[in-house]
Amino acid sequence: MLHLPILGSSLTYSASWSESLPLGRSARRHSWAGPRLRSGLGVSWALAAQWENTLDDRRLPRAGHSMGRRSCCRPRLRVVARLGAALLLLCALLLLRPAFDNKALGSSWFGGVRKSPLQLLHDLDQGGRPSLMAKVHQQRRELLQRACSRHTRRQRLLQPEDLRHVLVDDAHGLLYCYVPKVACTNWKRVLLALRGRGDPGSIPAHEAHAPGLLPSLADFAPAEVNRRLRDYLAFLFVREPFERLASAYRNKLARPHSAAFQRRYGTRIVRRLRPHAQPDALARGHDVRFAEFLAYLLDPRTRRHEPFNEHWERAHALCHPCLVRYDVVGKFETLADDAAFVLDLVGEPGLRFPAPPRRSEKDPTRDQARRLFQDISPFYQRRLFDLYKMDFLLFNYSAPSYLRLQ
Repeated sequence: MLHLPILGSSLTYSASWSESLPLGRSARRHSWAGPRLRSGLGVSWALAAQWENTLDDRRLPRAGHSMGRRSCCRPRLRVVARLGAALLLLCALLLLRPAFDNKALGSSWFGGVRKSPLQLLHDLDQGGRPSLMAKVHQQRRELLQRACSRHTRRQRLLQPEDLRHVLVDDAHGLLYCYVPKVACTNWKRVLLALRGRGDPGSIPAHEAHAPGLLPSLADFAPAEVNRRLRDYLAFLFVREPFERLASAYRNKLARPHSAAFQRRYGTRIVRRLRPHAQPDALARGHDVRFAEFLAYLLDPRTRRHEPFNEHWERAHALCHPCLVRYDVVGKFETLADDAAFVLDLVGEPGLRFPAPPRRSEKDPTRDQARRLFQDISPFYQRRLFDLYKMDFLLFNYSAPSYLRLQ
């Protein structure tokens, strides 16, 4: 068994999965890779040296010339060779001057490599006057780290499956842990657009969720996982837990276009929790009540038979923020500003986060959750709050005012 420190959190990998993981993300805050320009002027010096050697080869004695004449000519030829080298060097500097002026360049001139999003975030944090958004996300990282230290006691093994929700963009150095019902469809559209699949707004939802289009961090070898955790910008987006839960219920169980979810989960809920159910409800699962859905979540048999579906699984159980360091913790409540902040770090001009669908002002998300929970007894409200308590604590959400917690 190998214990791997990752930015203040001890990451333990099973030996079967990570026999050769050298170093985690632990040192990243102490060894930021600054921009390094690799010299491209070796070409000029090589040409100058070749030129001087050629001139030396031509310094052969000629009939009628004295040794004094040859000794006088030799220094002049050397001066000419050195002047030529200086001219070549000057030309190279003039040609490469745009590369010096381009602040986006990172470790290579000729490759045109820009600073990574992680390096840019570090520059914002270390600058004398960081932007307001940089301060916000720095505070969120610190709050998350303190909450992890305070509320997580037991260490466990991190398995490859724990990284299944972390999507990888190698070209831009990004790791995105998607949480369903927190704008994950639009974030997947953005990642596909970064891979050259057109405007994010034009990518259909079913294509954004198609398996295999976006690689998962769980699919890489341990050493490659470790390198990406160390060098890439990792981010996730979260949402007030009960508003997310209410959204999942409405979208997957209450609406008529969710027939597949209703058949898979609705029929199971009706069969287990509704005495004397009608045959149509047993066959279709199309009329699950919110109270039945919550009772299904609280039933110990549910998680004993299989893990929660990702749409109502807790965010911390999908992304493991106390084991993996996230550089940006975006929130659904400030989605536009947080998405713009991430895309500024990516540095793709013209790329915009898709606008969310227009919602009725009369029934915003918070009012929907309030209305759904008003008929739930305080006893079950408390039990449900305890089930999702870690998401409230880790991501700095207060208990909703409409709850009657005892």
